[in-house]
Amino acid sequence: MTKKNRIRNGKLLPLSKKKNDVSTQTDQSSKKMDPLPFTGSIAESHNKIKSIIASLDRTEIKTDETDYIHAVVKSRVLKFKDDVEFLFDDQTNLVHFRSASRTGTYDFGVNRKRMKTISDQYREEN
Repeated sequence: MTKKNRIRNGKLLPLSKKKNDVSTQTDQSSKKMDPLPFTGSIAESHNKIKSIIASLDRTEIKTDETDYIHAVVKSRVLKFKDDVEFLFDDQTNLVHFRSASRTGTYDFGVNRKRMKTISDQYREEN
């Protein structure tokens, strides 16, 4: 799936009703996380996120554009795939993200934990 299919009206796709996804752009309070502020320019923020993603096990970056990154993370044992996306909004100087499992209805909080870890690493490097 291309960036064009994953972005609508300048936002990441809405979340499903399943319990296995999180986003900074959702109205579902139980799935909402805070966006990340830019650290310098859009390029600096992009490079920082890309570096963090590249350090994750079983993760492959599928799309890498100036304002958007899409990566796929495979689970260790059963090889389930999760889509992790970052949208760099240069109007608000925020990095929005979305992490969602492709299959199943529950992920034991893996997507939230992953995005918290990425967010914490991003903030620590400021």
